[in-house]
Amino acid sequence: MDPPPHTQTTEVPTSWRGAKFVWRAVLIFNLGLGAYLFTRPAKKERKSNISPPVIPAETTTPTPPAPQNFEPIFTPIPEPVKVPEPLSVDQQRSVFEWMLEEKRKVKPQNREEKKRINEEKALLKQFIRADSIPKI
Repeated sequence: MDPPPHTQTTEVPTSWRGAKFVWRAVLIFNLGLGAYLFTRPAKKERKSNISPPVIPAETTTPTPPAPQNFEPIFTPIPEPVKVPEPLSVDQQRSVFEWMLEEKRKVKPQNREEKKRINEEKALLKQFIRADSIPKI
């Protein structure tokens, strides 16, 4: 005959139960200590709240320092204004043509805007057709 099968019992040893209790107690204690340290004011704050005793100083009138007029050693040098080269007549004419093309692309919202755009286009056409172009 076969011996009865060996059944494993999963009983927790008593030493483990004690360790569980100690582990939980240590964890709770550490959390409480951390909360206490976190919530209490820092040392700098506590020291600033405690004012040192006031000791009356000797009453002597300090002499004001003599006014000193120092001139700056280095004076800032202003940068020269860079004047761009004037556009040639051909470049100005091409700029006016580009502006006219952009005005043609604009979709007016109302009659007043359409009228204003048409006036600007007419002015640009006059500049393009003219022999002498005004300087930009």
